Amino acid sequence: MNHIRLEKKGLRGLAVAESFRETDPVSCLAGVVMRRDFVIDGFVFGKATVEGDDATNTILGMYEKLARQDISFILLSGLIISMYNIIDIRKLWNEIKIPIVGVTYEESDGIEDAIKHHFPDSYESKIAQYQKLGPRTKISLHTKHDIYLRLEGCKVSEAKKLLDAFTLQGAVPEPLRVAQLLAKTDLNL
Repeated sequence: MNHIRLEKKGLRGLAVAESFRETDPVSCLAGVVMRRDFVIDGFVFGKATVEGDDATNTILGMYEKLARQDISFILLSGLIISMYNIIDIRKLWNEIKIPIVGVTYEESDGIEDAIKHHFPDSYESKIAQYQKLGPRTKISLHTKHDIYLRLEGCKVSEAKKLLDAFTLQGAVPEPLRVAQLLAKTDLNL
């Protein structure tokens, strides 16, 4: 397990968010490299198939495209994106070996029924991928907002300190907020 070194002034992370329209065959993934002092230090883009299974490999490709050794962690705006394109957080950790933090903002009883509805002939593999993610952990940020995490490569306490350091207001950490804005902007190009 790597640990997040919050004491490093030059701490940098890659935050990835996505955006799509239901009529689009692919979603836009935007990645932002942000330092702990909120300086934006890089961008990268990728595409994931709506209802596909390629989001994990797309994120790996985005990380590799940056070709940077100074990225200390990855923040993901959800692990189920692009209409059930499920990100394999464990595979990301095994390939990259830096802490991975998946962030969501709402309580949920699970999505098994929705998967069965959207994939009536092939839902078993999607449900297996979803269940492999494991449970989420609820934390309360210093802004008094609750969020839900799935982690690989770090402890909940480390992830909370990291997210508190990167959250100025509300529930969305600043790197993810900027990545979401970029992803939505790319849709309009």
